[in-house]
Amino acid sequence: MNKILQIHARDNITVALTDLTQGEQVNGITLLNDIPAKHKFANRHFNPGDEVTMYGVLVGKATVEIPQGALISVKNVQHAARGYELHERHTQWNIPDVTAWRNRTFMGYHRADGSVGTNNHWLIIPMVFCENKNVQTIHTVLQKELGYHYDNAINLQQQVSNMAAAYKAGNYAGGQVNVADRTAPVMSEQIFKNIDGIKFLNHTMGCAGTREDTRGLCGLLAGYITHPNVAGATVLSLGCQNAQLKILQEEIAKRDLNLKKPLVLIEQQAIGTEEDFLRIALQQTFEGLIKANDNTRKPAPLSKLCIGLECGGSDGFSGLSANPALGLMSDIVVALGGSVILSEFPELCGVEQGLSDRCFTDELAERFMGLMTVYAEKAKLVGSGFESNPSAGNVRDGLITDAMKSAGAARKGGSSPVTDVLDYPEKVTRPGLNLLCTPGSDVESTTAEVGAGANIVVFTTGLGTPTGNPVAPVVKVSTNTALYNKMNDIIDINAGTIIEGAETLEQMAARMLNHVIEIASGNIRAKADTADHNDFIPWKRGISL
Repeated sequence: MNKILQIHARDNITVALTDLTQGEQVNGITLLNDIPAKHKFANRHFNPGDEVTMYGVLVGKATVEIPQGALISVKNVQHAARGYELHERHTQWNIPDVTAWRNRTFMGYHRADGSVGTNNHWLIIPMVFCENKNVQTIHTVLQKELGYHYDNAINLQQQVSNMAAAYKAGNYAGGQVNVADRTAPVMSEQIFKNIDGIKFLNHTMGCAGTREDTRGLCGLLAGYITHPNVAGATVLSLGCQNAQLKILQEEIAKRDLNLKKPLVLIEQQAIGTEEDFLRIALQQTFEGLIKANDNTRKPAPLSKLCIGLECGGSDGFSGLSANPALGLMSDIVVALGGSVILSEFPELCGVEQGLSDRCFTDELAERFMGLMTVYAEKAKLVGSGFESNPSAGNVRDGLITDAMKSAGAARKGGSSPVTDVLDYPEKVTRPGLNLLCTPGSDVESTTAEVGAGANIVVFTTGLGTPTGNPVAPVVKVSTNTALYNKMNDIIDINAGTIIEGAETLEQMAARMLNHVIEIASGNIRAKADTADHNDFIPWKRGISL
């Protein structure tokens, strides 16, 4: 295993792949500090104001004098990024050899609009937060009676029972109360064999927000209703809210003018009592489920995959292992005629020029740069520029500026040309690499990618996160082996083998794609799904990064 890595020939800082100690010599440089794994040290002497380069791009500037061999940290480097402008198109790329994948298929659900789902879910959706309780009531009744009740807290319930019994008996002394037997999560018998789940999309929006947020919410919900992984939906409206059913129907028509799925639209204020409202909703939903159960899995080419590219809880290895491997997998999917979505615009800060140059047309490049500029300006207006994006965990594990984090995050997008630039909550309509304007917040971005049509999300993480989605499988890839060993109940694949030299980026990309195909076919489940993680947060625009 190598101890260090200089990623690009132009870089003037080097990454430690393992813990390095003060006084140690590496590549002729004597280290002046301990350099923890994932962190960086100076290749040369820096004066205040000197540019710090990583991945071949500007990622910061020295704030004080930094001697060669010193640790790079927030104490001596601050965020800096280059500007961007319209340049010539650079759309030539090294198309990967996809011979081994050309005839591969996955078993999916074919929809009337030509898309193919990797799951077959029924959705229960509130138009406004006032309906969240009713949505939860319907969801609870249906999932228990129809076989979708998934009790993964049975061991925790037993632990609480044991602690309570010990306390009542007067002999609870604190500490861990052992649970003798660990019981596997229980799932009752499923009535509708071809429906994978009944999912709900509770949220806190729909009224009293901005008109922009109202339209955005309706567009997002329309994206989920028309999603290839969705068989049908029940939508509950109160009646007086800003997010009217009429707006939702307009947004559905934009995405699928001739929607063929069963769709239940019901308004509480037009009916009367809550019980009458719920009884009508349950009856119409049950009849819709009968129709949706007619869908079965059939072979589909890999060109029908639409992969969301996501990262969260990133660390100093993200841009070295999981992200570039996912980028290679993305290139394979694109070469096969599929679609991939790169989002999280605050985490593309500093690499805008390269991405805009890869856009197929000047118009796409201008739209991307325009969206980035407006987003950055709005963030500053609320007192939080892109430089505020890195979290405490990011910084602690080696990502000390937003540009450094962004340069590694962008590697998820591979090297293919940009075929489309989308604003939230628009839907993917073109194969290839799509750029989607979303915040860097993990759940908001994942929510948006699925709303745009991602039928699977591949999510890289260096620190660990339980994020899932109600509609699309979220496949977690760890950037390092220590994380995988610690949190393998929620991590699907370990890309730390790349850091250790046990696998190449190409081998990992192939392993990831094989895993995606198995999940898309229903042969295995993403760990976020087995743990019943169903995170859904619409973006309140201009508030979050």
